[in-house]
Amino acid sequence: MWRAHFIVLLGGLLWSTAGLAAERVGVITIDGAIGPATADYVIRAVKVADAQQHQCLVIQLDTPGGLLDSTKTIVQRLLASPVPTVVYVTPAGATAASAGCFITLAADVAAMAPTTTIGAAHPVAIGGAPGTGDTKVDDTMKQKLENYASTFIESIAAKRSRNVEWARASVRESASATAEHALELHVIDFVAPDLTTLLVQIDGRRIGGRILHTRGAEVITIGMSPRERVFQLLWRPEVIFVLMMIAIYGIIGELSNPGAIFPGVVGAIALILALYFGAILPINLAGVALIVFAVVLFVADIYAPTHGVLTVGGAISFFLGALMLFDTGDAAFRLSLALVLPMTILTTLFFLFVVGAGLRAQSLPVRAGRETMLGRIVPALDRIDATRGRVFVEGETWNAVSDVPVEPGMPVEIVGFDGLTLRVKPSTRESHV
Repeated sequence: MWRAHFIVLLGGLLWSTAGLAAERVGVITIDGAIGPATADYVIRAVKVADAQQHQCLVIQLDTPGGLLDSTKTIVQRLLASPVPTVVYVTPAGATAASAGCFITLAADVAAMAPTTTIGAAHPVAIGGAPGTGDTKVDDTMKQKLENYASTFIESIAAKRSRNVEWARASVRESASATAEHALELHVIDFVAPDLTTLLVQIDGRRIGGRILHTRGAEVITIGMSPRERVFQLLWRPEVIFVLMMIAIYGIIGELSNPGAIFPGVVGAIALILALYFGAILPINLAGVALIVFAVVLFVADIYAPTHGVLTVGGAISFFLGALMLFDTGDAAFRLSLALVLPMTILTTLFFLFVVGAGLRAQSLPVRAGRETMLGRIVPALDRIDATRGRVFVEGETWNAVSDVPVEPGMPVEIVGFDGLTLRVKPSTRESHV
């Protein structure tokens, strides 16, 4: 009898152990600016976590901010997620600034590692307003954007029963807080030094009609798909800036060296990619205008005897245009001097040597075909007059005519063509073949 009880007890223990081991937690990592690829990544991760019946989806977050449209997409997905979501600002020194603040507040569980920060969610104008020169419209649009962002983050905080006043201040006053302070303000739910500790802390927490079983759960990493990785890489300001430069080098290089084909094809592809991915970034029209003006100055200096004055002006214009190219109000969209300065030097040298050599070569006299025979001094093979005669040029015998009769062996100068007949005149210079 005791054996039967032992077997039942052992079976129950094995079943409970197997059930515990079967619990899984999905984890994704967002490190960098928030954009369309990030939104696609989060949406797909939620679907995967739900389909595989994960206890929750943990989003490890470290971002300086990003696009409002992409942030809105992520927030909507988190609020409607069928699987509990946890945003964990990590590692130490990480930040959930701007867009990251919206995303953190939208999670079912918000957590931060020690020495991390959250806040500064004041929106930055995205698109045509910056650099247009219309201050009144710019200020009006900024105010509208701020009002919208403030209302949006308030609704998120209220939905998740978090500090609405602080959420409003993060937009209106760019308020920020450390992990410990955010916990005191009831902005987040936990401060955890690592993911394992966080899973222990949230174990047993009720979310909706669900109780989390995360203690000792298996951590399943949901990585980015190849498409998401490529798009996340290409939409970065640094990459788009390099694509713009490749487009300029390729197209100008093709124009200065007609028939090369390859530079033109590469330049066209880079231009299309830059335009596509640049459509979602805060591009400053004044920066674009300065870069275009720089190209004009570089090309003009090749023809104008300015002794490099226009090239210096072009380099300055290019440098300032690159610094202004993207909206500098958000750290996620800044081009560093470490990139801008080398590209300015490289572009200046490119126009001085590559484009300059190509354009100057196009202005040289033609050195191919029968035009190369003009001015040549050759001997007459037989008598040349106004109707007939012959000369020997470059290994071939040509018919020739001359208004002044020339005797055989006398030197003549080629001065023109009548179809396939050369027009010549007597010359006192020594003939050469």
